[in-house]
Amino acid sequence: QDLGLKLDFRRFRVYLKEKCGVGKAYLFIGYLPENANMYRVLQEYGYVLIFKPILKTKDGHVKGNVDAELVLQAMIDYPAYRQAVIVTGDGDFHCLVKYFAENDKLARLIVPNRFKYSILLRRAFIASPQITFLNDLQHLLEYKTQHRG
Repeated sequence: QDLGLKLDFRRFRVYLKEKCGVGKAYLFIGYLPENANMYRVLQEYGYVLIFKPILKTKDGHVKGNVDAELVLQAMIDYPAYRQAVIVTGDGDFHCLVKYFAENDKLARLIVPNRFKYSILLRRAFIASPQITFLNDLQHLLEYKTQHRG
């Protein structure tokens, strides 16, 4: 969103499978009953959804933090991974990414925004062939509306 990119989740799932060899793609997301149709569509695209209960603040904003769920699921599945692809620019996941990399279990780190991501990840993976930026894939993964002529 920081890039002004509306990610096409169907295309992204195909990219993960075909270019990165991802068999199981988890998507950690807050659960809102009114988004049930979107969740169904994401599952049809091939994502395994892990729902996080959300809270609504007094001013109506939705708040949900999936950090713990992502780390827990990654470590539960750790023995089953040949290698993993982690999509984040958040420094809270530095220890997870580092652990996977040090144990030859990190195939790729995909950072959403080349210009805005954690200094912890930047220091660890600067000029690494294991890092990909969604900025560079925008032409492949951006949602395009269908025009009828």
